[in-house]
Amino acid sequence: MDTFGQKFKVSLFGESHGRAIGAVLDGVPAGIPLSAQDFTEDILRRKSGAKGTTPRIEDDKPEILSGVFGGKTTGAPLAIVFGNNNTRSSDYEIFKVMPRPGHADFAAGVKWDNMNDPRGGGHFSGRLTLPVVAAGVVAKKVLEDVRINARLVEVGGVGAGEEAWLEVLDNAIAEGDSLGGIVECSAEGIPAGVGEPFFDSVESLLSHAVFSIPGVRGIEFGDGFRAAAMKGSEHNDPIVSESGRCLKNGAGGVNGGLSNGNPIVFRVAFKPTSSIRKPQKTFDFSSGRMGTLEIPGRHDVCFALRTPVVVEAMTAIVLADLVLR
Repeated sequence: MDTFGQKFKVSLFGESHGRAIGAVLDGVPAGIPLSAQDFTEDILRRKSGAKGTTPRIEDDKPEILSGVFGGKTTGAPLAIVFGNNNTRSSDYEIFKVMPRPGHADFAAGVKWDNMNDPRGGGHFSGRLTLPVVAAGVVAKKVLEDVRINARLVEVGGVGAGEEAWLEVLDNAIAEGDSLGGIVECSAEGIPAGVGEPFFDSVESLLSHAVFSIPGVRGIEFGDGFRAAAMKGSEHNDPIVSESGRCLKNGAGGVNGGLSNGNPIVFRVAFKPTSSIRKPQKTFDFSSGRMGTLEIPGRHDVCFALRTPVVVEAMTAIVLADLVLR
């Protein structure tokens, strides 16, 4: 399904090379100031054009179709649309007979009897993270006292920062290959007691939403997988104040599925881009045997570079939904 949330609902629509993509938000409280300019900063953070990102550059101008009157939200469903103008659909013809390794080409064709739109990855494309970012802008306005910040902490296994990342990006570009990365996100200002036990725990819903971002391969909270090798005395978080503030944050701000008043902190692992220039082996349905695929088109060398704002958006969507329950 393409809808997430109970009280703050986000529905996505569109395909990478279709006429437009967008989001419909239901449950947005009335009276929130909102204009097209409010989306600019976060949209620019996701935009391509820098080293290691796709050369496909779109205008990415939001058009608010409904839910806003006189510069404020009305309480009715809010619809935001982005046009697709810079497309080269012919680059994707070959994938009908030679599905790309690591992509949804084959699985989507099986699910929908090859009726799905394959151009640019169709509805599975990272292009659909643009309306997610737009929804996140609105969610952040709902969470006016919450500070959400995501940043890239590792590229291609290197955590040293910009200069070292430029070197590994240059190497991957020269090899016709791609890189993954890790994003760390924190949310401060969420009071204790938000969330539910078990299926609607804070971690469950954040993981659900974050894994909806194309290319995510893992998520960990607080000490994460390191906790498995720790002792309880090392992992536990001593409470040092009446507000619930802890001496450390090994739990990542969540106990029993509920926020505990400390910053919610988690890390997200993104895979390397599947569409690479380096020739790959894959099944050729036209010949009935394995063949060599050379992928045309415009693709990110490391799409993780553009994902911190997407992770922020998904975090805001989840927390807005929980706070409004």
